[in-house]
Amino acid sequence: MSKSKEKSEDVKPRGGKMKLVIGALILLGAGAGAAIGAVEAGLVGPVGGAHEPDVPKLVVKGEEDPYAPAAGKGEGKESKTVYGEGGSKFRTAYYSFEESFTSNLKNSAAMVQFNLAASTRHDGRVLQWLKLHEIAVRSAILVELAATPEEDVYTVEGKERLQKRLTAAINAVLVANEGFGGVDAVHFEAFVVQ
Repeated sequence: MSKSKEKSEDVKPRGGKMKLVIGALILLGAGAGAAIGAVEAGLVGPVGGAHEPDVPKLVVKGEEDPYAPAAGKGEGKESKTVYGEGGSKFRTAYYSFEESFTSNLKNSAAMVQFNLAASTRHDGRVLQWLKLHEIAVRSAILVELAATPEEDVYTVEGKERLQKRLTAAINAVLVANEGFGGVDAVHFEAFVVQ
């Protein structure tokens, strides 16, 4: 054999194993990156991928409200509520504002004073939030009253428009503070115009 042929057989290629290790690391890194991307994109992972927001749920008549307010002073265990078979399948809960509302009317010397309650078919969190944010809610209600024309407080249609505006104002405060409104309607408990 020639010397040059012997030398070529004795010489082993350098870096062959190193190239193999580096290539394997690159492939592992690319695979891990692809897996993380797929999980983040929701392509793989737990079934149902989308997270449902934790907002108050509608409460069916007869079902227990997990967020029901605790009984107040003098309120013991009452007898079980019996619901009628007709109407809405959801129960309605009420929040009564303890203090009355008094305001001047828009472009008028007339004043209106009333007591108000809000109703919801959602769980007790809405009632808790009404109590928690009552100062902001009262302020929004008074702003709406001050923007009410005098003729609206004398007609049924005007009072109905006022109820809708007050419901929207209350829900706007709750959405701004808690991310969810939940008040279905407001109800006048007393209504006086002077």
